[in-house]
Amino acid sequence: MKSTSGNSGAQKKKMQGYVGFSNYPNQVHRRSVKRGFNFTLMVVGESGIGKSTLINTLFDSKIFSDREEMPPSAEPIKGVDVTSMSADIQENGVKLRLTVVDTPGFGDSINNEDAWQPILENIESRFDAYLAQENRVNRSKISDNRIDAVIYFIKPTGHCLRAIDIEFMKRLHTKVNLIPIVAKADTLTARELEQFKAKILADINYHGIQIFKPVSDEFDDPETVTDNREILSKIPFAVIGSEKHVERPDGSMVRGRRYPWGIIEVENEAHNDFIKLRQMLLRTHMEELKDSTDMVLYENYRTQKLLSMGHVQDNNVFREFNPLVQLEEER
Repeated sequence: MKSTSGNSGAQKKKMQGYVGFSNYPNQVHRRSVKRGFNFTLMVVGESGIGKSTLINTLFDSKIFSDREEMPPSAEPIKGVDVTSMSADIQENGVKLRLTVVDTPGFGDSINNEDAWQPILENIESRFDAYLAQENRVNRSKISDNRIDAVIYFIKPTGHCLRAIDIEFMKRLHTKVNLIPIVAKADTLTARELEQFKAKILADINYHGIQIFKPVSDEFDDPETVTDNREILSKIPFAVIGSEKHVERPDGSMVRGRRYPWGIIEVENEAHNDFIKLRQMLLRTHMEELKDSTDMVLYENYRTQKLLSMGHVQDNNVFREFNPLVQLEEER
């Protein structure tokens, strides 16, 4: 074993034989699979924009059940409600406890000035609940229901972001991982979609809104870097959802929508960005979304919360203890 010194003061050792700790990631993998995973996803958008359909399509499960048609005489929902539902799903032996938080009533009123408020309060209350559990004497059973990602459904107007879109994202972008999508993308032509996406990104950048974007580093292989670049090129994702299968001219069945002029396929990258959204959300960046929630968004909220309560950080506790230096200071 050879030793080299690093800038951090710790010595770097080069092993000359196999010891075994390189197998640690496999141990973590086995333990994680055994325990299962949790993922909490919030969907925000006005009624009828396709939230339920997209979630059911993403997870290939009936997460949202069919809703009964409301009679014309029924009174509409007043204000914004926040509801959640959980489902245990399994794929290739991996268990996932999925919680989907819905926001019925958002954007449905004539006056939507404070439509974001109940949603922000719900997100912050989840942070507060987690903080309270962290401060308990017994922390063996901490329940984590913090929001890992918010899919925000943008109405396909073809123009630019509406005032409610900008206000919502400005209020929440420091508390959650925002993933904006253009809903019902099949109502716009390819050219219209391209222009609409450019306008959305311009508005987001102008207002300083932070949205979740995959980031590559020096540890990523070329394939991952390429995948991240392709995902970035699709943001905001223009998607369609469908729980129905239609028959193509060659006789094969695909998930999609049939029109007089042809078929729009959900899982066809030439037709929409559903594949890239699913890839980022579930296949490649689920853990990154959870880490961002835990180590960035929650930590920032926690710091501000404790400071507002009068807590002051004593940075001396992070100093290395040197008894000789301490003796000199005491003299």
